[in-house]
Amino acid sequence: MGRRIVLDMMDGFQGHIVTCDNFFTSYALGTELLKKKIRMIGTIRKNKPELPSALTNTRGRAIYSSLFAFTETHAIVSYLPKKSKNVLLMSTVHSDPALSERDDQKPQMILSYNSTKGGVDNLDKIVATYTCRRKTACWPMAVFHNMVDVSAYNAFVIWRELEEFLLWYQST
Repeated sequence: MGRRIVLDMMDGFQGHIVTCDNFFTSYALGTELLKKKIRMIGTIRKNKPELPSALTNTRGRAIYSSLFAFTETHAIVSYLPKKSKNVLLMSTVHSDPALSERDDQKPQMILSYNSTKGGVDNLDKIVATYTCRRKTACWPMAVFHNMVDVSAYNAFVIWRELEEFLLWYQST
């Protein structure tokens, strides 16, 4: 389902780079997007069948270590920012195992992802911090709480943009 959503949203586009959350990222999506001349970068879930087990296993790996896997069109990186925390990323943009010069030696793929991720990750982060959710076994209430959280975030974004516009307008 996630693949279909991304393909429908990118219908008619060419030459762009799509940044995906782990719900959407897959090898098949990357292949389909490449056929449409669109590249992709995104986090990927550990349980995807296309991932080699060497990338998902964290035993015996040092902190700040990176493992890369490459195909003709795709690149996957497994990075350990903390002990037993594994960050997995798939890209059709990158084709080399470049690391940053920083102390944590983050791969360039992760730095690219962090600079282009936007709405969904920010929404998830804000909603996780400031939420009206309550524990419930009733799924309509869970959907309602999520709608309130997303609506509150959208109202905040609109308010912030209006404030920025008014400050710009007053200064001209």
